[in-house]
Amino acid sequence: MSTYKNLIGKDVNFLTTDPDNAQAEGQIWYNSTSGVFKDLIVGEAWSASAALLNPGYASGGAGASQTDGMIFGGQNPDGYLNTTNEYNGSGFFAGGNLNTAKAGLSGAGTVPAGLAFGGRTSPTAFLNESEEYNGSSWTEGNNLNTARAYMGEAGTQTAAVAVGGYSNPPATKHAIVEQYNGTSWSETGSDYPGTMYNIEGAGTLTAAVFAGGTPGSPPYAPGLTTEYDGSTFTTAATMGTAAYNAGMFGTQTSAIFAGGVNDSVSPIATSQKYDGTTWTTTPSLASARNALGAFGADATAGLMGGGVPVTDTTQEFTRSINIITGGAWASGGNMGTARYTAGDCGVYNAGLVFGGNPSSAPYTNNSTEEYGGTSWTAGGNLPHASSDVSGAGTQTAALAFGFGDSPTATTATYDGSSWTTVPGTVPGATSQGRGIGTQTAAIHVGFASPGTTSLEYDGSSWTAGGTLNNKRSGQKPGGWGIQTAAVLASGYQTPPATIISNTETYNGTSWTETGHSVVAARKRTSVTTAGPNSNGMLMGGGDNAGTNDSSTTVQLYNGTTWVTQANLATARINPAGFGTSTNAVVAGGGPPVTAATEEFTGETSALNIKTITTS
Repeated sequence: MSTYKNLIGKDVNFLTTDPDNAQAEGQIWYNSTSGVFKDLIVGEAWSASAALLNPGYASGGAGASQTDGMIFGGQNPDGYLNTTNEYNGSGFFAGGNLNTAKAGLSGAGTVPAGLAFGGRTSPTAFLNESEEYNGSSWTEGNNLNTARAYMGEAGTQTAAVAVGGYSNPPATKHAIVEQYNGTSWSETGSDYPGTMYNIEGAGTLTAAVFAGGTPGSPPYAPGLTTEYDGSTFTTAATMGTAAYNAGMFGTQTSAIFAGGVNDSVSPIATSQKYDGTTWTTTPSLASARNALGAFGADATAGLMGGGVPVTDTTQEFTRSINIITGGAWASGGNMGTARYTAGDCGVYNAGLVFGGNPSSAPYTNNSTEEYGGTSWTAGGNLPHASSDVSGAGTQTAALAFGFGDSPTATTATYDGSSWTTVPGTVPGATSQGRGIGTQTAAIHVGFASPGTTSLEYDGSSWTAGGTLNNKRSGQKPGGWGIQTAAVLASGYQTPPATIISNTETYNGTSWTETGHSVVAARKRTSVTTAGPNSNGMLMGGGDNAGTNDSSTTVQLYNGTTWVTQANLATARINPAGFGTSTNAVVAGGGPPVTAATEEFTGETSALNIKTITTS
């Protein structure tokens, strides 16, 4: 009888713990601690990714990898979009706007060499224009010969192909094929094998695959697959699940097709893979949707986002020996007192919230609550009730200052059980500011007056710090770090009433304008409070200078770039927040004023180790 070693050429290892590296792929070992045989296998899965800046459907997509792509144009209930959502592997940030807002457009190429073509600006206005992207801006290219939308596409900025499509009036389904050489479009004279639209494509001009598409009448989803060599179409295997108006990325021999419609109206969540010969089913999308934007390298790594129903959510597909869990927010325990504009500090499993506005008379609060990672417990009361207090430090060594109610000059410290008023009078009216740092080395900045001054605390007294480059007039700007390495971002200024988007850093002496704008300008936001001046997040906040509007937006800063992250479940302004960019907590806020808590866990990856069973 053959043994495993004779068949495979390797022994079955006898281990007390599972391997923690890729060298174990394909091997079998016996874990003596758990008493079972195990192996490490390749798995396929969709995982949640960062939120789009501009949610829409019928968008274009381009990008040669999972970590460097873009989704642009499209449509949502507010109208047609000209926006570009660039992705860097961590989140989305704003690229240059298209010259024309449109939906149903096609995309090809990469970042920073993308191509957008066709589309429509109304139900009866179809476009023949093309635009080229250089990584920062779109410029007009030469026109298609036939105006249309919902084409299949493949290729690069200098070698692209467009097939099929739809235009109106009159309502026309097309079989036309055009190629782009970087300068002009020309008809090939070879029609697509089906007269249809909402076709998906992947690959290059000379090695493309097209799938799906609908003739607009029964059977709505014939499941046609074709391969293109730059001049000739060859009919390939019929799709495993026939669909159209989906998302697709990859190459002619390694592509993913997901979502879409497989009758006249109903979106599906099915995901399937083409290997150049056959279609096989892969794990499904998290929810049924169609008209997705997509980009990616091949059937091992890509991203799809937006779609119908309209959403800003995105999902990444990965084929790997690792199980990837996307960053996400989950419900935590509710605070004992619903409040907003509270002080805060700490880390995700040892946080502190104090004071704030409970939205009922007398509109101030002196209670303190401590968070232990799952639930809140009562701490000692502040010496003075406040609606707009600021904070710094940790759960067992906190600092409270800038009280929004009399006496506004008070400074207090917390030792993990009780607050004590301490020396150090805060000069002037300084409520609604951002506290940064520790109990004995803090910064107070962005407070109600004066708007360009920062204050430093050394454990006994407050003194003037560096002057900001941009006025921030209270309403809780974003900020985190330590006294000698801090970040301040976004916020509010008046007059005139304006939400600002810039970012400044502090070295303990002076503030420096970085030139990095937040993804979405916000006031009354919460932040992660621990860590140096590189990574941090803004959570929630409002984007209207004159109203108390709220948002679910979460934005990550890595010291160079601001990008989106997974959205909060509940829109909030003036919530409390603490933690880091990978483990954070947001609590309270409004309107309406809430006690709800959410916890963020960043993306994680673990080896896909399986126990071998007999079933």
